[in-house]
Amino acid sequence: MATDIVEHTVDSGGVRINVATAGQGRPVLLLHGFPDSWHLWESQIQALAQSGHRVVAPDLRGHGESDRPEDVAAYRMPRLIADILAVLADLGIEKTAVVGHDWGAALAWSFTFRHPERVERLTVLSVGHPGASISAGLVQRQLSWYMLWFLHVGVAESVLPAGDWQAFREWAWQGVDTDPLMDGQIAGLSRPGALVAALNLYRANIRPETYFLSDVPQLPRVSCPVLGVWSSGDLFLTREQMERSGEWIDGPWQFAEVPGPHWIPAQAPAELNALLLDFLA
Repeated sequence: MATDIVEHTVDSGGVRINVATAGQGRPVLLLHGFPDSWHLWESQIQALAQSGHRVVAPDLRGHGESDRPEDVAAYRMPRLIADILAVLADLGIEKTAVVGHDWGAALAWSFTFRHPERVERLTVLSVGHPGASISAGLVQRQLSWYMLWFLHVGVAESVLPAGDWQAFREWAWQGVDTDPLMDGQIAGLSRPGALVAALNLYRANIRPETYFLSDVPQLPRVSCPVLGVWSSGDLFLTREQMERSGEWIDGPWQFAEVPGPHWIPAQAPAELNALLLDFLA
């Protein structure tokens, strides 16, 4: 029997954050990435809730049913972290396991750096520690070319939706005609202001002058247990930038590879659920 999922909104400095919750027990916070919503985690929500966890899955600001502020600065990492703190405060959660995918993984790393006392254990999907990403070399930079393209205001907004989102289908989905996840992403991005809001994650947090750093700066280390998961068919991220993340982990570190493309929660749900249930046990 499916577990009921309840949605409500949380105020975060005047921005409404939509949050899906399910189950009871030890909390697990699920953070999606571009260009998704909490629905990315539907399989994990059911598996975790039915195994005795209290699952919390917000829509990041600019995504899903959360508000879409117009100011680019509203999407900077400190604002995203403030949203997490607001959600946890609303639910009375002091400490939680955190799971993030894509931009949600970047946010999960940053939240753990700044509030290690709030994170029991960390699972990151696709996106490794920023130190490992910087040191991953030219191949990773080549795969990340689109990030620099997204920084040019007006360009991606014009190109991606053209011809029934043909450029998006070719870039992100290798020309797939239809897929439930892709169709949902396109429907979400087609809403007024949604594409610009999603692109603002990149525009607020990526500086082109740091894109080709050769020396890895001093970056925070992580002391809680960490599980890093990479998918063998990822078009955007190398195995190296996830596998080498362990070099920045002082606590227990596990690396796992699953089959399939980039959107692990939806495209390798059984494999991910098994990993999460074991890691969070």
